[in-house]
Amino acid sequence: MRRIGETRTPDTVTSEASPNPGGITSAGRPRPQSATGASSGVATRKRTAGERPNEFVELARQVKESGLMDRRAGSYVLRLIVLSLAFAGAVTLLLTLGSTAWQLAVAALFGILFTQLAFLSHDSAHQQVFSTGRRNEWFSRIVGNLGVGLSYGWWLKKHSRHHALPNTIGHDGDIATGALVFVPEEAEGRKGFMGWITRRQGWLFFPLLSLFAFALHYNAIRTVLFAPKVKHRALEAALVAIRLIGFPALVFIALGPWLGLAFLGVQLAVFGVYMGGSFAPNHKGMPLIPKDEKVDFLRRQVLTSRNIRGGLLVEWAMGGLNYQIEHHLFPRMPSMNLRKVRPIVQQYCAEHDIPYTETGIVGAYVIVIRYLNRVGLGHADPMECPITAQYRPS
Repeated sequence: MRRIGETRTPDTVTSEASPNPGGITSAGRPRPQSATGASSGVATRKRTAGERPNEFVELARQVKESGLMDRRAGSYVLRLIVLSLAFAGAVTLLLTLGSTAWQLAVAALFGILFTQLAFLSHDSAHQQVFSTGRRNEWFSRIVGNLGVGLSYGWWLKKHSRHHALPNTIGHDGDIATGALVFVPEEAEGRKGFMGWITRRQGWLFFPLLSLFAFALHYNAIRTVLFAPKVKHRALEAALVAIRLIGFPALVFIALGPWLGLAFLGVQLAVFGVYMGGSFAPNHKGMPLIPKDEKVDFLRRQVLTSRNIRGGLLVEWAMGGLNYQIEHHLFPRMPSMNLRKVRPIVQQYCAEHDIPYTETGIVGAYVIVIRYLNRVGLGHADPMECPITAQYRPS
């Protein structure tokens, strides 16, 4: 069966990991799954006699007993205060610096702050901040729509499917073909301008990310105007409109049309590269799972995810999403607890012979770019995956 994944490099550590319920509202209980181990393309592994029907249950018990699923309200309050003060400082600079090229640095600052705000909205949508679902939902809707200019309704639907079936062809929208192609078969036959992009998509990865913010805002507008069954559609539309009209208006009033346009261009580019660049290393270039392949929850989440090393600086920069394996296993766990649960997950995966993949941030981007280039050039088997190899029938 076709294997699609990352090559083993000096930056890549493969040990073993654990998984969690798929879906952003899962509470730590695994969904019923058939017990076939798999990855990448995916090679299946028959359950041996005496093997536990659901290995995730024991891991979830250990994690629950550790107390790491408990809310960290104080940490989130501090995070919100710091972000609010940072935004206040950025607005002050925008209004007081005048028409100077230094305003482009302020624009970059806004791009960073909007991304950090999106991380906060993401945590709340995962039920990590408050003890009740309703409070988390409203906090995420207000922060995401009004603060960032995203649609909570659009994000919830898309992200829920991603968590339930990560890197699964035909189910995970994050690997659906668009400007970039992640599935080799879908690169075939692309002609014209899009074909030219596809053949060079690895090298164009970061330039294309600079347009990612436009795509996010466009999807927000399209969702609140046209998507069926959007909860609180009128409110979402109002919040998105205030953000997407109000912020540019403030910029143009403060800086005038030409510097204002440059300011918004820099802000959107930084936001797009930072936002997209924080999510891409977590799954891109990891194994793809065929649409109808049966894989148990634990392996589905672990084998398709990659952690990023780098300590507290990387943890802050990526909003805790550098611990992607732990996040996919326990999506309701407060993001600041993910580094604490990591040793438990690593140990459990080692005991159950489940590969656990980590790499440095530079190594992750090298893998992603190389993978995209090989897919774009039509390689049917773009990379031999070390994870899949361990599950290949002997």
